Amino acid sequence: MNAPSSDEYAAASAGADQPAAGTGGTPVPPRTPTASFLRRHWLGVTVSAMLGLPALGFAAWTAVALSWSYSDGTRAGYVQKISRKGWLCKTWEGTLYTDIAKGFRSDSFSFSVRDDSVAKAIAALSGKRVTVTYAQHVGVPTSCFGETEYFVTAVQVTPE
Repeated sequence: MNAPSSDEYAAASAGADQPAAGTGGTPVPPRTPTASFLRRHWLGVTVSAMLGLPALGFAAWTAVALSWSYSDGTRAGYVQKISRKGWLCKTWEGTLYTDIAKGFRSDSFSFSVRDDSVAKAIAALSGKRVTVTYAQHVGVPTSCFGETEYFVTAVQVTPE
C-alpha cells in the first residue's frame, strides 16, 4: 500500500474542520497551545521579583529587629527633655540624666518612645525623678522607628 500524498493529508485535515453530524452546524476552530504565564509575562515577573524580594527582605529584617529585644532593664534619673522629632517619620525622643549624688549628674541616657501615651506620661513627669523601663533593639534599619536603640515602654515616679 502506498503512503498518502500531501494532498490527501490536506483533504483529511480540511474535513476535520467540518462540523460533525448533529452538532448544530458550527465549525469548531482548532485549538492552539497557549504559552505558560511566566513565558507570557516574563518582564513583569522579573521586575516584580527584583523589586519585591529586597522589599520583602527589608520588611522581614525590620519586623525581627523590632520584635526581638537584645536587652531590657530600668534606668533612674531626671527626665531632662522629651520631644517629637523628624521630617517625615515623627518619633518621640528624650534624655534622662542619671545622678550619683544629689546635684551631680554623671550620665545621660538617650531614648526613644513608640507609644504616645507613654510619651505623654514622661512629658508630664519631666524634671522629676523617675524610673523608666526600656528594651534595647539592635539593628533597626531606619530612624523612622526611633533615633536610638533604646525604646522606653513604661515610666514611674521614684521617690528622691
